[in-house]
Amino acid sequence: MDAALIFDMDGVLADTVGPHYRSWRRLAEEQGFDPFLPEHNVALLGRTREDALTLFLRGATVPEARRAELLARKQALFLEEIAGLGPEALLPGAAELLREARARGVALGLASSSRNAREICRRLGILDFFTAFADGSVVARPKPAPDVFVWVAGRLNLPPARCVVLEDAQAGVRAALEGGFRVVGLGDSDLLQQAHRVFPSLEGVELGELLALLP
Repeated sequence: MDAALIFDMDGVLADTVGPHYRSWRRLAEEQGFDPFLPEHNVALLGRTREDALTLFLRGATVPEARRAELLARKQALFLEEIAGLGPEALLPGAAELLREARARGVALGLASSSRNAREICRRLGILDFFTAFADGSVVARPKPAPDVFVWVAGRLNLPPARCVVLEDAQAGVRAALEGGFRVVGLGDSDLLQQAHRVFPSLEGVELGELLALLP
């Protein structure tokens, strides 16, 4: 079938939003920064680790060496938070959709800003579903630039118009739209209203509903 689904990972396939939030919160606490609250975490969704750190610092100027230290510590804290991660962390509906899409010959790609994406997918048991896989190290320009989605579509040998992107972050939705993809938002319909369709989550979403968005 000349169609593809391209997934973001965090908050779409896997419940890693919580581990990211807890690791940022712990970093703020141990470094003596202002408290890191859930609403602060929302702004970091879909960002590269470098961009996320800039937002985390809330305008503070920090030397590059210090930024590198903070990023390394954040990574260590995040790995602690996901130490027990397994297939049970897949979000409802994710496994069913992946299996059905593969059975029907729909190409599958993953486009994540996270450099931990491959390891997380391995722990979740879903790495082998994806024909094309991009993490935060693949392209120079992160979301909201469309580069990561365009890269994955190229590896799938499909034009953007034949790919449905599934995203939970505003930056990801904007990136996919700019790249000419069909876009499904997962989460808050007010935040993701630019998407072609919005669902609360993947739970109960039918493959046919997604493919119907394609021209």
